Amino acid sequence: MSARLGRLYLVPAPLDFSCATQAPLENAIPKGTLQVAASLQHWVCENAKSTRAYLKRVGEITPLCVPVQSMQLQELPREVHKKGDHQGGFDAQYLLKPALTGSDVGLVSEAGMPAIADPGSSVVRAAHTLGLQVIPLVGPVSLLLALAASGLNGQSFAFVGYLPATPAERNQKIKELESLALKTGQTQLFIETPYRNQALLQALIQGLQHNTRLASASGLTLDNAACHSDLVKRWKQAPWPVSNDTPTVFAIGR
Repeated sequence: MSARLGRLYLVPAPLDFSCATQAPLENAIPKGTLQVAASLQHWVCENAKSTRAYLKRVGEITPLCVPVQSMQLQELPREVHKKGDHQGGFDAQYLLKPALTGSDVGLVSEAGMPAIADPGSSVVRAAHTLGLQVIPLVGPVSLLLALAASGLNGQSFAFVGYLPATPAERNQKIKELESLALKTGQTQLFIETPYRNQALLQALIQGLQHNTRLASASGLTLDNAACHSDLVKRWKQAPWPVSNDTPTVFAIGR
């Protein structure tokens, strides 16, 4: 009789990572998700330090199966963070060895759902290759929250990651995304590195057509969350403030 395989749980994290304030964890993560997280000893994560901090918050609500210090945390390689792992090329099977002997494993990112606008897809692919059951748990996904609050097309949308950092390339990309959004009706979602939000917002206001709709959503799930959606011509008349140090999702469409 073969040994039971462990399962891979995709464990969402709160969206307040790197924010000045934190939301009560139970307001952002369902009780069932927290209970599963508390039951796991083996983790694959982006950063062990921030994962331990998250698990300590979990332990304040529901008892952990073992102390945080006794948990086995494996970090994704640095090159996966820098280059991403969504296009293949990285074999993550070695990170799932505990599951081959029957232990469940949690996959967690620093904010939101792992493998959505974050690394982790290579681990999910490896789990399927190894015949492990993959179980996504309920929790916040900033892209979908922002889309729902935008008033833009939620039937057809695309997430395009980060826009280029250099002004000329960024402006060209904005034009390309706007053309696609206006031609097809497909909402275009993207994010920016903290402390570049204001620069991106100004580029959007200056580069988009007057009747294109622009939306922003920042501080999602926090008390100071701010969502705004309007035509670019009205953004120009009364610019809506966007925090420069709070994770923000931008969207354009018609």
